[in-house]
Amino acid sequence: MVIQEARMSRKPWDLAFTAVPEEVAALRRIVRLHLGIWGLHDVTDGAQLCVSELVSNVITHVGHGTPATLAVSMNGTRLRIEVHDPDTRALPTLVDAISDSEGGRGMVLVDEVADRWGVLLHPDHKVTWCELETGLTAPNGHVGTAGVMRAEVLLGLYTTARLPREPGSGRLGRTMAEEAMIDVIADVLHWLRAHGCDPEEILDRAQTHFEVQIGLAPQL
Repeated sequence: MVIQEARMSRKPWDLAFTAVPEEVAALRRIVRLHLGIWGLHDVTDGAQLCVSELVSNVITHVGHGTPATLAVSMNGTRLRIEVHDPDTRALPTLVDAISDSEGGRGMVLVDEVADRWGVLLHPDHKVTWCELETGLTAPNGHVGTAGVMRAEVLLGLYTTARLPREPGSGRLGRTMAEEAMIDVIADVLHWLRAHGCDPEEILDRAQTHFEVQIGLAPQL
């Protein structure tokens, strides 16, 4: 049996900014927002740290007020973060963690958090980049947690039974998958009512369980 899967589009994006300290917090928020939309919550903290350090590196070593660009994309299953700036001479370097030198410590943090990093030199600018492992099995897939995988198996079984399959189609489009999942939930609610259960209570309990799993439940 072929399991049909909903896929998530993660289109590359970039944002021009001016390298000043006030921009760092805004760029961190934007990255968190985009990664939340992409479903990459597990790498958000690491990605924000890398953005902070790469941007701060431009401010410190290239110059306050330098025009720069942040670019975020997927490179296979890795999250790729790039910061473009116009100075091809000021190259990021690593320093010993116990050194008294302040320069280079930001890249030590990037080196610890990222799976890999580097610098690309172009005639008129350079690109400092890093990549973080996401846990994805495909660039447009979902993070392979047990709950997600169980839901995809259920969705595959359900759509095989309920939806006509077009010749040659091996995967479910995202819109169709969402509609199918709505049908799954509706059928479960019918089952609960038929067996004397309170659907609203079950939904509340499921929501609480979900929030605990992803760390959104309020701390007592």
